[in-house]
Amino acid sequence: MTDFKNYNIPYEASPEYSKKTAYFSMEFAIHQPLKIYSGGLGFLSGSHLRSAYELKQNLIGIGILWKYGYYDQNRNQDQTMKAEWYEKTYSFLQDTGIKYQITIHSNPVWVKAYYLAPETFESAPLFLLSTDLPENDYLSQTITHRLYDSDTAAKIAQFILLGIGGAKLLDELNFNPEVYHLNEAHGVSSVFHLMRKFGSKEEVKKRLVFTTHTPEEAGNEKHDIYLCEQMGYFNGYTIEEVRELTGMEGDLFNHSLAAFRFARKANGVSKLHGEVSRQMWKSYDNIPEITSITNSQNYTYWADKQLYHFMNEEDAGNFDERKRLLKKSALELVADQTGQLFDPDILTIVWARRFAGYKRPDLITRDFQRFEAMIKNSEKPIQIIWAGKPYPTDYGAISTFNQLIHLSKKYPKIAVCIGYELAQSKLLKQAADVWLNTPRVPREASGTSGMTAAMNGAINFSTYDGWICEFAEHGKNSFIVPVADYHNTGVSDQDAFDLENLYQVLENEIIPTFYEDKNAWRTTIQQGMKDVVENFESNRMAREYYEIMYKA
Repeated sequence: MTDFKNYNIPYEASPEYSKKTAYFSMEFAIHQPLKIYSGGLGFLSGSHLRSAYELKQNLIGIGILWKYGYYDQNRNQDQTMKAEWYEKTYSFLQDTGIKYQITIHSNPVWVKAYYLAPETFESAPLFLLSTDLPENDYLSQTITHRLYDSDTAAKIAQFILLGIGGAKLLDELNFNPEVYHLNEAHGVSSVFHLMRKFGSKEEVKKRLVFTTHTPEEAGNEKHDIYLCEQMGYFNGYTIEEVRELTGMEGDLFNHSLAAFRFARKANGVSKLHGEVSRQMWKSYDNIPEITSITNSQNYTYWADKQLYHFMNEEDAGNFDERKRLLKKSALELVADQTGQLFDPDILTIVWARRFAGYKRPDLITRDFQRFEAMIKNSEKPIQIIWAGKPYPTDYGAISTFNQLIHLSKKYPKIAVCIGYELAQSKLLKQAADVWLNTPRVPREASGTSGMTAAMNGAINFSTYDGWICEFAEHGKNSFIVPVADYHNTGVSDQDAFDLENLYQVLENEIIPTFYEDKNAWRTTIQQGMKDVVENFESNRMAREYYEIMYKA
């Protein structure tokens, strides 16, 4: 029976990873049945917890049990996207029996803690907070209803729950971590609880580390400082005291800036993102040195082991057959959802991740004459699959998603899938010959979908951004869109440059190699598979967090 009043991880920690750490994240993508994630941040934290478990690190996760998850992506009658919210229930979560109060908007709010045991999905222990309790009024219950609620006050309440509520849970557990790790700034309200616990900013700073995922200043969450105070974000500290503690002026509270100023160490999530972050924050004082630890994904969970076995055995025939089988099986999902019957012997391009404007999901369609010619080419045909969830209120991204759906009705070699979650993500990576990634440089902090695509025998074809800069060798393990001079180029010119170069690489290198030189194609796949496991597997990342961020 787990003792939740004096909690310790239920296995012996490895000596090199014995430092007690609490890892705060708004979302965790641990396994398909637990739908408490939206996208990349969750995929990252999920792999982090899996590797922490594999390495027997003394680390626990602190998150939120979202009653309705992010949202369920369904279809309207005309096949366009429909966001719906359904209640989720999980028999595999344990009730810890812990229940305590925090204050939000001058009201006491009851918080209950649930537990995902390590053996359930082979991940580090994870505690999930819920306010969906009969003791709370309806408004308080809704705090944990929707991940990334679009209502400003609700979002601030969620941040308070993760930060102050999460820090208070650690007291209830008597876990007493030596390191509090904020994975993004959503949980930075914790510092105002820790201030009261440890008595000074210096004492808090000794224990806090911060990972930033935002590649541009505008992306850092800011809220009206008076609203934050009214909501109880500052745990009783006055605005004057908060300004003194954080060094902020004006009427906006910058969550990332507060996290930087309370952290003894901070990191970006790729080498390029580290450089971008140092540049972005260099004019601010009292910020720790920003290093970088490149995001990674877990081999055990994501990789197709048989592909790796045939690669290591140098068995080309069975390797090719295995990849074809994976494609054929995954394309059944596409047929079932869309009615488009794809051929496993045709070059299959997949664009699948969160739908967002800067990721440019529709870039390849913007030269429509060229796109149509490529789609209709019967000699060297291609087929394209799109999938991904836009934020439910990002109407620009939803419009792009729907335009692609309408396009797919006209062409039998285009499909758009709904319900892009962990299980579908793996299937589409198995379906892909080419994993297309088109963010506008340098907007992608890291991106990790291409790592797991490579682990399933897909070749990355990407703009030169995020983790790709550390991985890619054009023509050897991937294909790269040449870099535009983005410092001196406007958005429309950069898009035009990238579009032209994308087609140059596609028409002159990717399509001919796939159809004319199977050995060269296989060699490129396998080089990517080797390189991704060597440098972008999450055990390396989890190890680096202990070595670089957690040690004093």
